[in-house]
Amino acid sequence: MTAFVLPFWRPDRGECQERLSREKIISRFSGRVPKEWGERVEGVKTRLNTDQRVLAFTFDACGGSKGSGYDAKLMEYLEREHISATLFISGKWIDANPSHFKKLSENPLFEIENHGLNHQPCSSTGRSIYGMKGTKNVDEIYDEIELNALKIFNLTGRKPKYYRPGAAFCDEICIEIANALGYEVVNFNVRGDAGATYSKGEVKRALRNAPPSSIILMHMNQPEKETAEGFMEAFPELKKAGFRFTKLSEFPLR
Repeated sequence: MTAFVLPFWRPDRGECQERLSREKIISRFSGRVPKEWGERVEGVKTRLNTDQRVLAFTFDACGGSKGSGYDAKLMEYLEREHISATLFISGKWIDANPSHFKKLSENPLFEIENHGLNHQPCSSTGRSIYGMKGTKNVDEIYDEIELNALKIFNLTGRKPKYYRPGAAFCDEICIEIANALGYEVVNFNVRGDAGATYSKGEVKRALRNAPPSSIILMHMNQPEKETAEGFMEAFPELKKAGFRFTKLSEFPLR
């Protein structure tokens, strides 16, 4: 398989570079043994790099048999209140919700980012978490990241800047591959709804306790759960407390 390759801008180097091809990624990274596995592996970004009183809401759309719903109540509230957010969307969710995806991608409040083609944990050795089987090798890591990025590009005309692995789990080889492809790996420092399992009260507490510069993880694909209700109760209090709400791309990450 030969993938379409686009250049990407490296602001740290002040230059434009070509993303590595699938063949070069496989050649460079195959055979290495990972040493780390988790949500906060070295190189994963979890905060906004700023002292300003801002919060970044990020919403995952995971896809699959139990994760392809659309939380219209939540997303309509974001639109009504003009709340900026970053949406991490998997290829599975896009395929199940083409009209919702199109509408979201055309809304300037939102930026669309990469949650993997099949919403897999990003492992170079096939590790699993929460009963979800991860990618089994470098070949599959490339496809999981880059093929979904290309899907988003083909539908929106914009390549994602950020990648979040399925279940937010990865090893350090995955991070290096994502970086070589031009993406930052972004997780969170505030678990806003714990995979949409929190009650509305738990969501509200998590958001109210978020410190400035937080990246908050929630879900927009579980309308039967209570993420929307908790968010809608917490948001007026956060606004009253003087927070501003931002997309990830408005600040460097750390």
